[in-house]
Amino acid sequence: MTWLHNLDATTQHLIFTAVKAVAAFSVLMFMVAYTVLVERRVCAFIQDRIGPNRAGPFGLLQPACDAIKAFFKEEMVPAHVRKVFYLLAPAIVMAPAILNLAVIPFGSNLGEQPMVLADLNVGILYVFGIVSLGVYGIVLAGYGANSKYPFLGGIRSGAQLISYEIVMGLSLIPIFLFVGSLSLREIVGYQAGTVAWLPAWLPLPNWLVFQSPMTFLAFCLFLAAAFAETNRTPFDLPEAEQELAGGYNIEYSAIKFALFFMGEYAATIIASCLLVTLFFGGWTLPWFGWDQPAATLLSGVLHIGIFLGKVFLFLVMFIWVRWMWPRFRYDQLMKLGWLRFLPIALANIVVTAIWLWWRSGN
Repeated sequence: MTWLHNLDATTQHLIFTAVKAVAAFSVLMFMVAYTVLVERRVCAFIQDRIGPNRAGPFGLLQPACDAIKAFFKEEMVPAHVRKVFYLLAPAIVMAPAILNLAVIPFGSNLGEQPMVLADLNVGILYVFGIVSLGVYGIVLAGYGANSKYPFLGGIRSGAQLISYEIVMGLSLIPIFLFVGSLSLREIVGYQAGTVAWLPAWLPLPNWLVFQSPMTFLAFCLFLAAAFAETNRTPFDLPEAEQELAGGYNIEYSAIKFALFFMGEYAATIIASCLLVTLFFGGWTLPWFGWDQPAATLLSGVLHIGIFLGKVFLFLVMFIWVRWMWPRFRYDQLMKLGWLRFLPIALANIVVTAIWLWWRSGN
């Protein structure tokens, strides 16, 4: 590795960033593939079935079989579609989840390298800016298909995502008031250690979900908005198989349909990463002293493992809710967002500001 040390600092930084980007993308795609397998097995368990168990031991090669099928399946492009929008939509749906990988701090550091691709001081604003692009892909899919049910799915998705993006953004303002920063890495650092006002024999983590009733309420609002933003049950109205026969992706097949499928699961993984980062301490685990930046390579790897373990728990929760809860009606979905969640989020901001102002004066 002598040649690497002989390079100038800028070139070294570019090489390390490229390596981290490839590694993060590979892990995301691996998690997408095996989250699908976990969902199928959990669904089978809930419905008293076996689930996929033929491809490899315990069905572990099923994702590889699904990928081969998607790549080699005959692709049909209906004659009535608007081809430019039809072809563009699947790529736009997949892109936001990949771009949001850049600001997720999935560990403390490995050696001298921080485990984040871009430590932006406005990281969460970047996330919201990129997340808002996802709706364009779904709307374009509905419009480009030039068909009734996809168009209805696209319209539903546009209204739903715009509505719940507002709630999602407002729900995080109390977090920024507590932390005083928009950097995701600094938010994780703020959550290191245990809650100071509790006795030593009750070492509750200093994670924001435990900080106060206001931050717990922010977590609940953000979680509900995350379900809506990722089109997961009980907010999967844009797809709604019983009503729209699959919604915006009904005219797609082969790899294009797979991109929509992958985009939804990738968005769910990124939402889980944000929940862990913002409310559950990211890579920190104070009970074992793993809440400070890594001093060795092994501790750096442990931090990444802790982060991924927390993300996996949230993914299981997303999957469990899908197969246990019924779908909302569309009017209930919109009323919940505008008439319930939005006023609660605004009130939470006001209460948090008053509380912090009073505490600073005392």
